[in-house]
Amino acid sequence: MNNKELTRLLQSLADGQISVEDGVEQLKKLPFEDLGIAQIDHHRELRQGVPEVILGESKSLEQLKTILAVMARRGGNILVTRLNGEKATALCSQFPEAEYDADARTFCLIQQKIDRGGRGKILMICAGTSDIPVAREAVVTARMLGNEVDEIIDVGVAGIHRLLAYNEQLQQAAVIIVVAGMEGALPSVVGGLVAVPVIAVPTSVGYGAAFGGIAALLGMLNSCASGVTVVNIDNGFGAAFAANRINRLES
Repeated sequence: MNNKELTRLLQSLADGQISVEDGVEQLKKLPFEDLGIAQIDHHRELRQGVPEVILGESKSLEQLKTILAVMARRGGNILVTRLNGEKATALCSQFPEAEYDADARTFCLIQQKIDRGGRGKILMICAGTSDIPVAREAVVTARMLGNEVDEIIDVGVAGIHRLLAYNEQLQQAAVIIVVAGMEGALPSVVGGLVAVPVIAVPTSVGYGAAFGGIAALLGMLNSCASGVTVVNIDNGFGAAFAANRINRLES
């Protein structure tokens, strides 16, 4: 339940369109619903502005089916992250209106129109094609949360002229997410070019001493560009969630 739904419910009660008993029935599963395998936080959108997101990784197909069925009955939009293709195929059979992004490993069930808002656009910049899975997770998440998102792909520091060709988009963005592996230098470059918040996402892409993304993580944490914020390795979802909060702040 979100603010609009709660407002409609209370207005219907005040106008006598529903009984007190009906109102209680609709509210009794707030703030959460115990399914035994999960406790679904139906109150989260009221508290945080966005509904609960399901982490698909490590959950069994049956667990996911149970959770999705209960959440879908309430009519809201649902995002599942880190979902492999086999589970996604089964879930899309149960929910044919859903969309699965194989790069992002995201499952989106859209049952309500997504209102686009915020102070401006979120710009996602990806250093290399190998970083696309993490970048796409960020893009899908940010869009599901109601943001307009632009993408710039494959503009890493090995050919910095590619990034500079997009200066107009850099200057127009409200928040920028920068996804990079290897040595993780790209967020520092972007941070030195713009005046808006930059969220850096290290990826596990890289050879040998990249140490599964640790080299990129440390490089971003030690950025010489002041104000660059860093999330965990491969955490495109976390970057998008943070960018959404920044973009939704009232100016």
